[in-house]
Order: sequence, then C-alpha cells, then structure tokens
Amino acid sequence: MKKRGVGFAVGLYPTGMSGGGDSSQAVVKVKPDGSVDLILTSVDIGQGCKTVLAQIAAEELGVPYDRVDVVNDDTDTGPLCFGTFASRVTFVAGNATKQAAREAKQILFSVAADKLEASPDDLEAANGKIYVKGAPERSVDIGAIAGEATFGLRKVIVGRGHYMRAPSAPDPATGKTDPFATLAWAAVEAEVEVDTDTGEVTVLRLDCAYDVGKAINPLLAEGQIQGGAVMGIGAALMEQLYPYKSPVKFPAETFGDYVIPTAVDVPEVTAAIYECPSPDGPFGAKGIGEMTANAPGPAIAAAVHEAIGVWIDELPITPEKVLCALQAKG
Repeated sequence: MKKRGVGFAVGLYPTGMSGGGDSSQAVVKVKPDGSVDLILTSVDIGQGCKTVLAQIAAEELGVPYDRVDVVNDDTDTGPLCFGTFASRVTFVAGNATKQAAREAKQILFSVAADKLEASPDDLEAANGKIYVKGAPERSVDIGAIAGEATFGLRKVIVGRGHYMRAPSAPDPATGKTDPFATLAWAAVEAEVEVDTDTGEVTVLRLDCAYDVGKAINPLLAEGQIQGGAVMGIGAALMEQLYPYKSPVKFPAETFGDYVIPTAVDVPEVTAAIYECPSPDGPFGAKGIGEMTANAPGPAIAAAVHEAIGVWIDELPITPEKVLCALQAKG
C-alpha cells in the first residue's frame, strides 16, 4: 500500500562564524581604460561568488558588470580571506568588496570634481559615468577619468576593503553575547509517498522559501535553493552522514558505493525568495548557502509521519527503518 503525507519545517541560520572574528579582504584596482580588477582570495566552489562579488563592485563603482574581472587565483599573494564556509562569502567578502570599491571611487571622484567643477560629495557614479547629482547633463566617462588620473596625475586608483565583525565572546558573569552577524529564515513543505510494503519513501514535491536579505543575483540564489533541496533529500533518505560518511560495517570505497540523489530522484522543487534586508549586509544581503540543505530533512520526516503515523527521528530514513517502525507500531 502507498500512503501520502505532507510535512513542514522551519529554520534559521546565521551568517559567518558564530561569535565573529572572521575576516575577508578585497582590493579594487581601476585600470586606465576604466575596467576593474577585483582582487581577493575568496574561493568559488560553485555557489557563484565570483559573479556576485563582481556585481557588488560594479554597483558600487557605477560601471557595467562586464567591466569587472575577479582575480582570486593565489592565496599566497592575494588579500586575506578566512575561507569559503559558514555561508559567509557574500556577506563578509561582499562587505570588503564594497568598501574597496568605495575607496577607489573616491579617488575617481577627486579627479572628476575638477573636471565637473563640483565637490566630490556632490558626485555619483552609474552606467560608466560620473554625474553631478541632480544635473545628469554634467557628466564624464569613468574610463576618461581613470586615464587622466593614471597618466595625467600619476595616481594609483586602488581601493582596499577589510571586513571583520568584532569577536563577541560570552560574558563570564552574565553569559551575554552578540553571536550572530545576521540571521536568515527558512520554511520548507514536503510531500512524500511511502510504500508500506517495501518501506521506500519517494519525495513528490518540495516547496522552499528562504529569506536571503537581498538577492543580489536572484537566479544564483534560486540555484542554491534548488541544489540545497537535492542535498537535503540525500541527507534525509540516502546518505549516512553521522557519525561516519558511510557505515563502518559497509564502508563506501568508491563514489559508486556512496548513494546520493540523481536526476531521477529529484521531485518538483519550487524556490521562493524573500528579502528582509540585513542592516549590516552588502546591499542588505545575507548568507543562505548551507541552510538550504538543512530544512528539507525535518520536513520530509514530518511528511513520513503524516503518511504512516510513526516518527522516524534518525536520518537517513531508509526502507529498513520504515518497515521496523511499522512493525513496532503493529
């Protein structure tokens, strides 16, 4: 017999290291033609940070996205970065990038101010140009200003950014602390079908909603949600993640031995993005990388409970566990 159930789970997740103290730095160099090198050592592991960080630099400098090259190929000679973990790169490296771009922009503004006969404080940058606020007809091309600054005035157009949230250890007397840079929120609804003869659980649908603060690149954010949903299915139904990556008795010796979801296991997944801006994030952004894999598991477990009336409180929910639970239920 096949039975269906629907389950729901909610969650929250911090961005960056709990307790602060993790750093990322960035350097922004504007070249004589107005193109930009964004130099950092934050690693892109497929989440798309090279794209997002280039977007942040471009937005702050007022240049087109395709004028920004991200250089992150050498951790020995590049600026410091604590690493790609804890859903921190968009938030921490993004803030460092924004600071660096702002400093470089101020150098450009100091040169453009003479050309436009205006104070640097009265200038703004967008669409590859520097404008006088409220007088868009008074503008100069950023490339022309960069060339004038470099060869005419012998300036180096380089901005530096370093973001590190101050460490916040618990007060020994009161326990008071400020552990999180920001929190993102999640809600996932799962629909499953349970075969009571074989114990097999099939996920039919996952509806996922995440607060991302600000979706700097909505398509990449949706991709993270979709990918996290598939990893969540693997953790919920297939992968032995704790205490070992595979059972000691039957260790996985090749990738072929370690079962993870494939395309045929992926159900309909919907991804909804909500924006509750973080006051400290770059343009309001939060980190959501890891939390997208966390909420599907409890949602699937709750759906299995609704389908067959028993709780299975240990992942993965294998056919053996389902059949044992049904047998114990009687």
